[in-house]
Amino acid sequence: MGHTITVRLTRQQAEWLQDTAERTGVPQSRIIREQLERAMANADRPFMALAGAVTGARDLSSRKGFSRP
Repeated sequence: MGHTITVRLTRQQAEWLQDTAERTGVPQSRIIREQLERAMANADRPFMALAGAVTGARDLSSRKGFSRP
């Protein structure tokens, strides 16, 4: 590992991180690195932020042939 950073966490975040590390037996730093890797992997898929955001009728399509009578 080459770089070290300092991050300020809320009390709730720090407690979650500590509890998760104790429960899983995984160091806190590894949990943070894994979450960072997951965020990096999803960074090139910004369209996924909209997944499930559309609300309305099930047959939203107005294209002829796809709408229900």
